[in-house]
Amino acid sequence: MEAKKVVIDRPYITLGQVLKEEGVIPTGGAAKWYLKENTILVNNKADDRRGRKLYPDDLVTLPDGHQLQIESK
Repeated sequence: MEAKKVVIDRPYITLGQVLKEEGVIPTGGAAKWYLKENTILVNNKADDRRGRKLYPDDLVTLPDGHQLQIESK
């Protein structure tokens, strides 16, 4: 499965922001609970910090196997 590209126009985006912008969670506030109940991989390592900064070339893997590739504009 090919990773979906997430293009950012700033140096980084937080994990919580990506989850919200990609429709994984309804609001930014839901990130805390979502990350406690689900395993998210950032560059193939589990991470549960909603404030985790994601930079271009970072790869986020969701529990269902979908992947999000962070890219710069």
